Amino acid sequence: MKKILFVCHGNICRSPMAEFICKKLVQDAGRNSEFLIESAATSNEEIGNDMHPGAKSELSKNGIPFERRRARRITQDDYSKYDLLIGMDVENLFYMQREWNKDPDDKVKLLLSYAGKDRDIADPWYTGNFIQTYADLVEGISCLLKKI
Repeated sequence: MKKILFVCHGNICRSPMAEFICKKLVQDAGRNSEFLIESAATSNEEIGNDMHPGAKSELSKNGIPFERRRARRITQDDYSKYDLLIGMDVENLFYMQREWNKDPDDKVKLLLSYAGKDRDIADPWYTGNFIQTYADLVEGISCLLKKI
């Protein structure tokens, strides 16, 4: 079983969107039993909060099922629990590597790197552009799933 943890700053926009998009794509491919897919934050700012309404709206518009959830922060144990630790931007990667002692097993990756792109997925909490975030997430996750 491949265990994936998507990570962003607050775990209310990008990473939970990625979690639910990935779960849907895996389900559509008939590969549910092959994956554990979850998400977390690098900060404590939104701990316990549900997804941002804009994230929920964009997922709904695109037919992606989701459930109420509570944001959580990454932990030391996450490093050994997951095979892939996928950040949305370089700031996420910095805090992830700091938490996990510089990533000795090379598990920490930038999501869009799977699509051959060396750029961040912009945080829609700041930009308000959930449409672009959704498109970037689908592109990155689709490419990731082709490689694993």
